[in-house]
Amino acid sequence: MTSAVHEASSSALGYLFQSQWALLQLLEGSEQRPDGAISVELHDDVAWEESGKAVDLLQVKHHLKTARTLGDKDDDVWRTIQSWMDTHLPGDVDGPWLTLVTTQQARPGTAMAALRSGGAGAVEALRLLNAAAAASTAKESAKTRTAFLGLPMAERAVFVGRMRVIDSVLVIDEVDQAVRQRLRTTLPQGHEDPFMRQLWAWWHEQTLAMLRKRMTSVSVDRLVAQISRIRDDYTSDRLPTLVQRDDVTDDAREELSDACFLHQLRWVGAGRQLDKAMVDYYRAYTQTVMWLEDDLVGIEELERFEGNLKDEWGREFDWMLDELGEGATDQERERAGRTLLRWALDQAKYRVRERYDEPFFARGKHHELADRGRIGWHPLFEDRLENLNLSRTTHG
Repeated sequence: MTSAVHEASSSALGYLFQSQWALLQLLEGSEQRPDGAISVELHDDVAWEESGKAVDLLQVKHHLKTARTLGDKDDDVWRTIQSWMDTHLPGDVDGPWLTLVTTQQARPGTAMAALRSGGAGAVEALRLLNAAAAASTAKESAKTRTAFLGLPMAERAVFVGRMRVIDSVLVIDEVDQAVRQRLRTTLPQGHEDPFMRQLWAWWHEQTLAMLRKRMTSVSVDRLVAQISRIRDDYTSDRLPTLVQRDDVTDDAREELSDACFLHQLRWVGAGRQLDKAMVDYYRAYTQTVMWLEDDLVGIEELERFEGNLKDEWGREFDWMLDELGEGATDQERERAGRTLLRWALDQAKYRVRERYDEPFFARGKHHELADRGRIGWHPLFEDRLENLNLSRTTHG
């Protein structure tokens, strides 16, 4: 059982590393391939594309630092060669580059060492791979080695001539720091962590879309544009959106199920709005906490924003009471409160920052103020809140 768990954990780390390394590769290759794009699990583990055509296939292998060096008889080598033989003609002189990326170090005197930059080259690598294929007795690679040796010598030479090795690459724990280093002139000073969380969240979405075949690749241009968009969120008149709709879990909804702001909605007959209100409330509340923790916004800014919302609500609330008069029926009060609610959730006069105009935040803040009893929708909301709190105290 322990061995199976370790194998599953290593496999999961490998897939995660593959995805994260692809982002780093896209950043590092942007200067050499400004018109290029990266795909994941389409042509290979990772692949560079130009004009929609794969030009470099990358097999990505992750091992811990303690793993031994890479030799020509190792499974990683022959599994990689098998993958390339399965997907592309070995003897295609116009075929893509075939690159093995590994956290291991290529052992001196091997074909793997000969194929890396500054190595002895393809001729020496072909000789060494031929020798390794003939001499190895490993059962796992037997079929692959036989198929490799069965290729005509000219095809084998072309095949190996397209191979490259990038060894001793960083391990998964080092990828984030490497990405930060590439972006050192772009990262907003003092807010590096939230910026990186946004970038990784975006890249995770792109990777999932590629795995689900909803998109084929991510171009250098698209990455550069996204980095620019995220960076713009950290200017003085904007803020980043750090909490998405999908972040609101069923557990979060359960915790909010008896919140005061939901009772306030029910009192004006807005039952269909409950789930949307919970989403807006959770996102606004959680995002506020994250902004404060990352020192992206000051408490005085938030208090000023909430004060403006409350002041505008107070003016409309008084108009509502004046129009209802003393003899209003329960149905008229409920309808008037629902109209007030709709007005408040649609108003966009005030913003926490001039160019931060996400509608959910103001809506969520209205619900937060309603939850604290500072505002309400029903003309008699204060009396009802008092009764609600009394009931909770009695039954608590």
